[in-house]
Amino acid sequence: MRPLSSWQVPCPIVGVFTDIDDTLTTEGAITPDALQALADLKSAGLHVVPITGRPVGWSEPFAASWPVDAIVAENGAVGLQHTAEQGLRKLYQQDLSTRNAHFARMQQVLAHIERTVPGATRSQDSAGRETDIAIDHSEFTHLPPAAIDEVVRRMQAEGMTATVSSIHVNGWFGEHSKLTGARWIVRELWGRDLDAEIQHWVYVGDSTNDQLMFAHFPHSIGVANIRRFESQLSHRPRYISPGERGAGFAQVVQHLLNPENQLGSDPN
Repeated sequence: MRPLSSWQVPCPIVGVFTDIDDTLTTEGAITPDALQALADLKSAGLHVVPITGRPVGWSEPFAASWPVDAIVAENGAVGLQHTAEQGLRKLYQQDLSTRNAHFARMQQVLAHIERTVPGATRSQDSAGRETDIAIDHSEFTHLPPAAIDEVVRRMQAEGMTATVSSIHVNGWFGEHSKLTGARWIVRELWGRDLDAEIQHWVYVGDSTNDQLMFAHFPHSIGVANIRRFESQLSHRPRYISPGERGAGFAQVVQHLLNPENQLGSDPN
């Protein structure tokens, strides 16, 4: 991970994807500097899409109030777009019958994990979840590493995808991920091919569940608190900010928008 100061920003950058928890937020809330950074990106004409493991219900007020184009929730499964004309619009990668069938199965898995893994407790935002389940490991409950690993194993044994964020263990049925969710929302909202123009997009994150994004995005940045997961990362971000959490995200945006750091030529 190279220092953020060494990042030469290509021109133009089309948009920024960012994780939310411990990337935009600090102690569970978005900080004024991070919120201003989102607004600065929008003012500069960039697309801005937070992409998170948080549930739809939790994400809805932020999709409506933050200066962003959309939020992709539940690790790529659901898109939330708010416009003045239409209000809040939900987009899903899975159809309703599939979601209903998966939801019933996931509740059984969740209940079994809570009964059989000591200390395992569903996340407090579980009521807002539609396409996944989450076990709290660091938000309101401390779950030791061995128990986290066991939760992941139980989910995978049921045929689920399982990832570990900075606060939760998330599990779901389906092939979606943060990366497929990013591809999908870019296609749905703007008719663009993310892979064809990946050199013009940025990803900012902080945890092990951001690894697919770090691996795929040439311009990937970790905020400094990612160092606590460094030994667990198979794919690291290319760059790292000096600051942690919301302050680190604000530094990324300041660097990105500074003309002195831009290459000044279109790679295409």
